[in-house]
Amino acid sequence: MPASPALSSWNEPEGLAARGTLIVLAGRGEHGGLYERFGRRLGFDAYRVRALGDAGTDPSVLDQAAKLLADESLPGPKVLVGSDTGAWYAAHLVAEQTPGIDALILVGLPTVSWESGSWDAEVQARTACTTHQGRLTNDPDFRRGALDATVDLPELRLGLLRVPVLALHGADDTVSPLDQALSLYAGHPGVRTVTFDGGRHDVLNDAQHRTVAATVVLFLERLRLSSELPLIAEGLA
Repeated sequence: MPASPALSSWNEPEGLAARGTLIVLAGRGEHGGLYERFGRRLGFDAYRVRALGDAGTDPSVLDQAAKLLADESLPGPKVLVGSDTGAWYAAHLVAEQTPGIDALILVGLPTVSWESGSWDAEVQARTACTTHQGRLTNDPDFRRGALDATVDLPELRLGLLRVPVLALHGADDTVSPLDQALSLYAGHPGVRTVTFDGGRHDVLNDAQHRTVAATVVLFLERLRLSSELPLIAEGLA
């Protein structure tokens, strides 16, 4: 459960050794608690998860992330995860060579300005999962209409990323169209992209959230073996 209004935490089950730490930067309008389902699932696989809020409205989030990366009590490998604009800020921290980052996961990297026009359009664009739609609708700390706001983002410098990068994107993402996201990643061989059929913008909290979490775990398990990400499973159609 959330440790404070600004930080949400999930740990490995008692008796298991932690296998690494994920630090999540939330997207526009979000707070860390909205990643509870993702945090609990990764926690069951013995990864610690620390989820922070929207750096676009709270710049201290980036300082908090740096402190967590430097916290020696949190086990490595340490992986920075960013969703929506959180992905942009996460890439910025890596490009700035913030110490302690072993890998990066970019989720729904935004590519264009977007206007919903209504709450129904926004929630449908965010996720097809009815459970998460209800969570967003009834959460007093979630900011509706945040996707419509213009955010002054740092320069995206994918060429400066020197850690393994996993990019996750929904094939039906209307907030950040897939073809535009793939164009941003083109020419950067260190970025491994995985797309999800029917996936919308918030793929960590979308209808395929189990498949997305499994994809993340496989990436983490490969990372634990080596930063070269050796294959540990083959032949799955």
